[in-house]
Amino acid sequence: MNSFDIDKAAAYLRQLSPQDFAAFGLDHVAYVRPVTVDDAPAFSVHAADGTPLTVVPERDVAFATVRQNDMEPLSVH
Repeated sequence: MNSFDIDKAAAYLRQLSPQDFAAFGLDHVAYVRPVTVDDAPAFSVHAADGTPLTVVPERDVAFATVRQNDMEPLSVH
């Protein structure tokens, strides 16, 4: 990418709304974050827009679940 392309991309990104940013990766990524459910550690899986999808007891299970649905898991701390 040359500097013109970068400037053009930056100008485009500045025009996007928060909703536009939330839609990025909606069909491609899911976020996994640690949570506590009934005083036990668990992992919550969320769509790119923040919509909760599921809660599972182990991180590995959360990542496997995301990958089984043809998405890329991302960890949120």
